[in-house]
Amino acid sequence: MTIQFGYNKKQVLDGLRGHFFGKPEIRIMAIIINVFAILSAVLFALKRIQPLPFLLFSVLWLFLWVSIRRILPLSIYKKSVTFQDTFTLTIGHLGLQLETKKGSQLWPWEVFSGFKETAYFFHVYFNPRSFFMIPKDSFKDITEIQEARAMLKERIKS
Repeated sequence: MTIQFGYNKKQVLDGLRGHFFGKPEIRIMAIIINVFAILSAVLFALKRIQPLPFLLFSVLWLFLWVSIRRILPLSIYKKSVTFQDTFTLTIGHLGLQLETKKGSQLWPWEVFSGFKETAYFFHVYFNPRSFFMIPKDSFKDITEIQEARAMLKERIKS
């Protein structure tokens, strides 16, 4: 199966957010900060703490959300020229072959450590920090998406 695609900025930013929130360290940090922010709000409402700790956790919570939802994905999007290019991807029995104007690369299935699916993308991971996003809207129809999903599940052993 061969598809051609470029990246949509809004979808890429959403895909990167999905990647970051999929990381256990980010999820744990978000849970801890949310618990402390809620706890400080309750203690502040009960007049057990001064306004400063409540303000501190509120600012920390706001900074975390802005960082993960806006700053981090946008900085990666701007740094990477990958998202400005157009690609031809062949999903075959040997692996994934990616072609651009500059050249092509074939990755055998064995080099992939896992994959996950989000609303707009299939995230194909080389390792926990290195991945490639395949846009779902580049497939012709739902049948092709299902075929690609089945092949990724079958070939990439997590």
